[in-house]
Amino acid sequence: MTKTRILEIATEQFSRYGVRAVTMEDIARQGGISKKTIYQEFADKKDLVKETIELILEADRKKLNEILESEDGVIEHLVNMSKTVRERLQNMNPVVVFEVQKYFPEAWKIFEDFKVEVIMEDLVSVIEKGKKLGYFRPEIDSQILAKARINQISSMFEPENSSKSSLNLADEQTVLLDHFLHGIFTEEGRSAYTTLKAIDE
Repeated sequence: MTKTRILEIATEQFSRYGVRAVTMEDIARQGGISKKTIYQEFADKKDLVKETIELILEADRKKLNEILESEDGVIEHLVNMSKTVRERLQNMNPVVVFEVQKYFPEAWKIFEDFKVEVIMEDLVSVIEKGKKLGYFRPEIDSQILAKARINQISSMFEPENSSKSSLNLADEQTVLLDHFLHGIFTEEGRSAYTTLKAIDE
C-alpha cells in the first residue's frame, strides 16, 4: 500500500462521510492494511487531512494551467471550471468544508493560501485574456471582479448561509457563476459561452 493509495482512500472517504466521521481505522480497513502502516506515512490524522487537501488542490492547479495554456482557452476555461466545481460539490459532503475550517486549521490555511495565490491569479489572467479577445467588457477592473468572485464562492461555505439555504451547493454555485459571468460578458462572449456550454452538456 503506497502513500498515494492511502491518500486516494482518504480523499474518497472524507468526501463521502466528512472528515471527523472517518477514522484512521476506517481508512486502514478500506485499504486492507493496519493502522501502523498509515502511521508510518502520516504522523497523525491532522497530517493526513493536510496532505489530502494538498493533493486535491495540486490536481486543481494542474487542470487550471492546462486549460489556460491553450491558444484561446477563456471560454473553454469557464465551461470546464463550471463543470469541475459542480462535479466536486456534487461528490462532496458539504460538512467537509465546515469541519476542515473548524477542526483542522493547518489544512484550512492551505486552502486559504490557494484561494489567494492560485485562484485569484487564475481569475485575473482569465478576465484579462477575455478582455483582449473581446469576450469581456473592456472597462471592468480584473482585480476587483476576481476578488468579488472569490468572495462569492467563499460565502457559500459560511455555516450561517449554508444552514439557511434550501439549495444544494452545486446548484447554488451554478446560479452564482452564471450571474457573475453574464455581468461581465460582451455579446460575443455570451454567445461563445452559451454555444460551447450547450455542446459540452
